Amino acid sequence: MTITTPASPFGRTVCAMVTPFTPEGELDLDGAQALADRLVGEGRCDGLVLSGTTGESPTTSDAEKSALIRAVAEAVGDRARITAGVGTASTRHTAELARAAEAAGAHGVLVVTPYYSRPPQEDIAEHFLTVADASGLPVMLYDIPGRTGTRIEPATMLRLAEHPRIAGVKDCAYDLLGSAKVIAATGLAYYSGSEELNLPLRSVGAVGYISTVANVAGGALASVLDAYDRGDTAEAARLHARVLPLVELMMASGLPGTVTAKALLSALGLSAGPVRAPLRAAAPERTEALLQAYKAL
Repeated sequence: MTITTPASPFGRTVCAMVTPFTPEGELDLDGAQALADRLVGEGRCDGLVLSGTTGESPTTSDAEKSALIRAVAEAVGDRARITAGVGTASTRHTAELARAAEAAGAHGVLVVTPYYSRPPQEDIAEHFLTVADASGLPVMLYDIPGRTGTRIEPATMLRLAEHPRIAGVKDCAYDLLGSAKVIAATGLAYYSGSEELNLPLRSVGAVGYISTVANVAGGALASVLDAYDRGDTAEAARLHARVLPLVELMMASGLPGTVTAKALLSALGLSAGPVRAPLRAAAPERTEALLQAYKAL
């Protein structure tokens, strides 16, 4: 039995791509193009998220964000969907970034919940609706209360799903019940934003994943969905378990995924470069542990 994957304007196997920098800390557009090409080819990613959390959006300028979109769009052409992270704590600034992403060639925008100010649900809804009206691009809501301090409650999701351009959700809420209820009640394309939940969320109707680990192990993650979608759930569970040691080291070891992804990419001789402060590079022993887990996978 083959399990049908719901259609989505953002892709299915999506990488939250790191933003390569030169050794001096400047934006490395050649490196970004090389990495994007590898992710779409060898990494089996049919979508890329640029300037998300993993892409160090808090420390890149608006001009750098637009330049990155243009460079990656040139590199991958029509082989992958490009979603630009545009979320900020300001509704006005987020709307400006959405329009800039559209002008630069993005296919969609990822909009995180406004952070720090912790607005109530009504204000969160108005923020997303304003941004959705600011451009013609499909919008993916980014629900990550552990970073923003505020959840997009399921009732708010149901309201937002009525907007014609609000099309998806990157789910980092760790609430399988709430997510399953919204998936069942709406046409929103749900994506796991936490690799350990890629298979559980797919089993209740999610489209796919948006993954930091896909920077280095996209094929291994894609194989899990492939097995599930062809109806081989036992093989999907085996492949899911096989990738968990690397997932744990990269995403649950006390270091941000940006740091671990760049450390491992650099150790493999691939385009990444340093992280920008306040982040700092992984210690050599952490990098070696990541490399050994990668080799084992």
